[in-house]
Amino acid sequence: MTKAVSGLLPTEEDIYLFHEGTSYHSYRILGAHPAVEDGLEGVRFTVWAPHARHVGLASDFNGWNGAKDSLHKIPESGFWTRFFPGIRTGTFYKFDIEGPHRERFLKADPYAFQAEVRPATASVVTDLSGYHWGDAAWRRKKRGVYGKPVNIYEMHLGTWRQKKDGTLHTYREIADLLIPYLKRMNYTHVEFMPLAEHPYDLSWGYQCTGYYAVTSRYGSPHDFMYLVDQCHQAGIGVILDWVPAHFTKDAHGLRLFDGTPLFEYADPLKAEKPGWGTLSFDYGKPEVRSFLISNALFWLDVFHIDGLRVDAVTSMIRLDFEKNEGHYPLNERGGVENLEAVRFLQQLNTTVFSYYPYTLMMAEESSAWPGVTAPVSENGLGFNYKWNMGWMNDTLDYVEAAFEERPSKHHLLTFPVVYAYSENFALPLSHDEVVHGKKSLLGKMPGTYEQQFAGLRLLLGYQMTFPGKKLLFMGGEFGQFIEWRDQHELDWLLLEYEKHRQLQRYASDLNRLYVEEKALWELDHALEGYEWISPHDASQSVISFMRKGKKQSDTLIVLINFLPVRRERYRIGVPRSGSYVPVFQSEHEMYGGLGASVKGSIETDRIPWHHHKHSLELTLPPLSLIVLKRAAVVRDERTSPPKERRQKRLKKAVKTPPRADRKEIGHHAPVMILQTEEGANET
Repeated sequence: MTKAVSGLLPTEEDIYLFHEGTSYHSYRILGAHPAVEDGLEGVRFTVWAPHARHVGLASDFNGWNGAKDSLHKIPESGFWTRFFPGIRTGTFYKFDIEGPHRERFLKADPYAFQAEVRPATASVVTDLSGYHWGDAAWRRKKRGVYGKPVNIYEMHLGTWRQKKDGTLHTYREIADLLIPYLKRMNYTHVEFMPLAEHPYDLSWGYQCTGYYAVTSRYGSPHDFMYLVDQCHQAGIGVILDWVPAHFTKDAHGLRLFDGTPLFEYADPLKAEKPGWGTLSFDYGKPEVRSFLISNALFWLDVFHIDGLRVDAVTSMIRLDFEKNEGHYPLNERGGVENLEAVRFLQQLNTTVFSYYPYTLMMAEESSAWPGVTAPVSENGLGFNYKWNMGWMNDTLDYVEAAFEERPSKHHLLTFPVVYAYSENFALPLSHDEVVHGKKSLLGKMPGTYEQQFAGLRLLLGYQMTFPGKKLLFMGGEFGQFIEWRDQHELDWLLLEYEKHRQLQRYASDLNRLYVEEKALWELDHALEGYEWISPHDASQSVISFMRKGKKQSDTLIVLINFLPVRRERYRIGVPRSGSYVPVFQSEHEMYGGLGASVKGSIETDRIPWHHHKHSLELTLPPLSLIVLKRAAVVRDERTSPPKERRQKRLKKAVKTPPRADRKEIGHHAPVMILQTEEGANET
């Protein structure tokens, strides 16, 4: 007698761990697994359906009637299992379930590794083994990213590019198109909107039915492995949107799976997400925790994913999320926190990091919930990154404002620094901000045609120089004019026009600057990595600050002029004397700007300014970003104007020496309260 393939028939330990909520690889037991048992090739099917009266296998071979092809119930376990000889990979199937009230229905396998191409809904027997990975070098060198550059290109796989007839590219075809583009644009990571199987294209993948099945829209699981593998071999990390917050109500999915609320809460006040028409998982059930945590590890184990962006965390941890009073329960303490969801997220992150310490676990959390990226040991949620929704909302509010309104909104530029170090943040300019009438990033910009492009260059430059990791949704890098259409590819034809080509080059060069300059990421999460030069020039809508690396020589000086007004002889204080050279200017001609205003180097003057002993003077073009760096070799004094002449000229321009009173805002970056310079810089 041939022994069954190891690990397929659930053992007592498997069942115990599943019901304890700690079966972290339950996908190896449940679902459909090709196997050899008693010398026969076939497939073992196992499903959790504790309240079912009967579970059968339904397929083409029995007319989708599983009454006679019964699975066997494992006593006291809620598991149903059976080995079916002769069934091979590629077979379509569902579970034919009789509920506790004798109702019968067909359900897709919650642990299926593949599904039919929509709109068909059957599960598909699939063997995930056999792909030969080539990314061993990538996986060996993986390390933490806190002090590394992370610049993410967020994309929807079906609408990035399409074939001429409007059909979708496969995972393999996308790999050949996407990876050279990501390399040319100097991105470090790509983030795919959800690729778990979902029935409705316009849900964008956020309403799933097959959590273990990579969507068949673009090919097979091996095809997706190829895409990830090729990204890794090209040095690009892969992040996947993951949706444990809710699931769709489609009849073949998880809803009332065995005739009872199994994966969802039994209490409709906790289960229903009325704004989305979906159901919340019951995080209090250990079996649901086994299902979800196993799923997170599944993407890391099987597909070598480098990180998960966890969607809609706020909707998980708040019982009152988007609900009116009286339409949500309170927890046992009388609060609105979903304590079960909090414990689930803590267990999730603890488990993921125990297996994969360098995984990116990013929370899309839109409230002011404290400690999202704090360790679980300190009662935090345990993520290592959080999307900075506050920065995103404040920044977009500011850049969408008419130019004459910007001075009164200056706090939207300065306040985000106050909380920039309260969590480990990523700065998102995501898909959510360019749909549903919100306009594209380019379309948000006020002013003339040229000013819109200058404004978008400024927005991208501001994002790149602000503390935190970066994320940009596809199309923003070349100026998609209309907002994202979720059924059509991006308007690549715009690259036939010079302004869009120039913007694309700008984005590529800006991304390269980010990767090459350590000051923009080395101390991303340390207070000493950022220092204001002047946050107070509201009347002219100019900000200036320093980004710092571990070495003093890496320090960058950043100036941003948010108004379409040229600022002549604009003076800022700098920490060291010497020669400063531009490393990046958004208004360079090659980017479609009015021209670089800093040509060559700028010498400092021994004139106190902005709490520094030295300062320099330059011209700020309208709507411009200028990044300066101190030259490694100090200028030769013999080629400079006499110091006396320079001092005399400056004393004439500034009659009252500047004064600065230093104070701290909270426990964050130091802010200077300046008392004389603003007037001197006004035009």
